[in-house]
Amino acid sequence: MKKSTANKERILIALKKARTSLEKIIPMVEQEKNCFSIIQQNLAIIGLLKNTNLLMLESYMQQHLDSANKNKLSRRNFETMQTEILKIIRTAQNK
Repeated sequence: MKKSTANKERILIALKKARTSLEKIIPMVEQEKNCFSIIQQNLAIIGLLKNTNLLMLESYMQQHLDSANKNKLSRRNFETMQTEILKIIRTAQNK
């Protein structure tokens, strides 16, 4: 999957933040720390991963815009499809 350098950096930063947070949660659970604190950290990780998925999906779709243009699919039609798909994904992630 080809990504712009900016998107790639944003994705890597988000994944590294999620990993760091997860590494903090495991000892918290083992030490039976406050459940509310663990839940907050867990929700933060989930949010980071959801946003990362959207960034990767956007990059994937942008990459395929070029091939869609080569196959005579209009940019407007592709962008409409892209917007609709992203809207569906965002809605699904809020559940």
